[in-house]
Amino acid sequence: MFKKILIANRGEIACRIAATARRLGVRSVAVYADSDAHSQHVAACDEAIALGGQSARDSYLRPELILAAAQASGAEAIHPGYGFLSENPEFAQACQDAGLVFIGPPASAIRAMGLKSAAKRLMQDAGVPLVPGYHGEDQDPARLALEAERIGYPVLIKASAGGGGKGMRIVTEAAAFEAALASCQREAQASFGDAAVLIERYVQRPRHVEIQIFGDRHGQFVHLFERDCSVQRRHQKVLEEAPAPGLPETVRQAMAQAAIQAARAVSYVGAGTVEFIVEPGQGAAPPRFYFMEMNTRLQVEHPVTEAITGLDLVEWQLRIASGEALPLAQEALRCHGHAIEARLCAENPDTGFLPAIGTLAVLRWPEHVAFERGAVRVDTGVKEGDAISPHFDSMIAKIIVWGEDRDQALARLDAALAQTHVVGLPSNAAFLRRVVNCKRFASAELDTGLIEHERAALFDAPPLALATVAQAVVAHSLAEDGVQSQGSSDPWSARDGWRMHGAAQRLFEIEHAGERQRFSLLQQAGRPMQLALGAQLLSVDASRFKGAVYRFEDRTGTLLSIHTDAGQALVRWIDPLQDAIKNATQSPTQAHGGGLQAPMPGKVIALLVKVGDVVAAGQAVAVMEAMKIEHTLTAPKAGTVQALRYSVGDQVAEGEALIELNRL
Repeated sequence: MFKKILIANRGEIACRIAATARRLGVRSVAVYADSDAHSQHVAACDEAIALGGQSARDSYLRPELILAAAQASGAEAIHPGYGFLSENPEFAQACQDAGLVFIGPPASAIRAMGLKSAAKRLMQDAGVPLVPGYHGEDQDPARLALEAERIGYPVLIKASAGGGGKGMRIVTEAAAFEAALASCQREAQASFGDAAVLIERYVQRPRHVEIQIFGDRHGQFVHLFERDCSVQRRHQKVLEEAPAPGLPETVRQAMAQAAIQAARAVSYVGAGTVEFIVEPGQGAAPPRFYFMEMNTRLQVEHPVTEAITGLDLVEWQLRIASGEALPLAQEALRCHGHAIEARLCAENPDTGFLPAIGTLAVLRWPEHVAFERGAVRVDTGVKEGDAISPHFDSMIAKIIVWGEDRDQALARLDAALAQTHVVGLPSNAAFLRRVVNCKRFASAELDTGLIEHERAALFDAPPLALATVAQAVVAHSLAEDGVQSQGSSDPWSARDGWRMHGAAQRLFEIEHAGERQRFSLLQQAGRPMQLALGAQLLSVDASRFKGAVYRFEDRTGTLLSIHTDAGQALVRWIDPLQDAIKNATQSPTQAHGGGLQAPMPGKVIALLVKVGDVVAAGQAVAVMEAMKIEHTLTAPKAGTVQALRYSVGDQVAEGEALIELNRL
């Protein structure tokens, strides 16, 4: 076993690797960008070396800096985690050339599986089933359009290098092919430095099922069962579970054997994942599966496999990389229970999952015990007060649960998500709860279009009831005023609304679900407090409010983040005086929302209109890039373009006016 390793990554995966290294008595070395100087992964390791720079391009993606840090620290091996340099064959080879062990497969295996087109040709030779498509080297747009016609629409355009849903588009008709291809190529070039794509028949209502495999340097291979990763948005995973529910045993076994064949074909060593598309069976025919790609690294969702096997996959990686044989043979591996992982991200599901940045003003987790079955596990690389940066991935944490069966795991996940409170920036926590409780997921009717199929339940859910919101606001206000401590021996310190004659009335005004609401609190000494909500009178007892309310500030003013078992709400607390001042100082354009604002921080990469153009509501007018993913922005209303406030290439903050429109 190694004495010291360097972790060439950041965030939760770096913390995760450091935890196993510490348990095994292996010292760990962190590397960090300047923007990560005070991050959790730096504190989690025994040593830390600065790489400089703010972004990944200037730090974690600089092989020469990583190698220099490893040699300076005396590390014997480098663990790349996932992302960054983890699937870079040149980096793996450079480690070997520098006398360092790369904790992953050999460069030849990464290279063989790194380009999707070449990998598919290799898998075809190995007898692994493939989706019909074009995997050739000729990237002329006219040739690609002809191949799409030959395959038949709908087709899927996919970046040949990389993954993570970047550089992927579904095209349903020939007229949309050219624009989709250009967008895929731009995204692929920006994300992976390679604009090449492949084209495949788009399988209708597919499942995404993957097999966890391991190989050692002695030519032995095992699989650690499968994971279902079908619940996705923008081709990126949202929920993962193991084992895959409802998969026939014959298909399960055949897929596992195909995964072993794929690994054997490239003399694989270490942890890897072979991903398959599963097409529903017709009538009595079983489902069919097709090779999609192989990820030559540890996966984000590896904890669900750990939960059902009771194994530490990072430990397996370290042992195999140090030259040991596989810890267990195939017949000794067992799958027990059911596990589900939810990816908690800084993003806004209601605006197309646009990524968010900002400070985690409040971060509350459910009770958990890492690595123990029957409990909730939270893998994270951030703490309360940390910032989510535009330079890196928007994932805040992974929440993993295990149960004796799927129903128990679902119940535990719902409870865990209800106890997860993220305040200060948008998150998908409430959305994840809705997915877990929607009909299709609860009944395991899984396919990659589940989120779209359940759109009404997931995106058009009614807001938290006004009565619940009002009681939460009042309870929070009373708690801040110290009313709950009015049992003090000093009656003059109690702020309980006491009056010598009559009752005290306190007015509240908030903005909830896009509408202004007014209500009042009636207080009279010796009588229960009451909430007047229109004609409705409700009794109020702050000590009995079941939920949490957090106050914070953003550019719009004072906000209250409300968390209850019934759901979540974000309301703006309106100060009448401050609100009047704000409205008086706004320009007419600002007051009437006369234009398009940037929905997230990012870079303008295309302007589709010019000053003087007449646009329709919903018309595409600009394209922004955030976290290497393109987002097409549309006009919020019909009008004439009055001004373009930014140019192509400019960086824009969230909420900044991009385009001013005059009403028609």
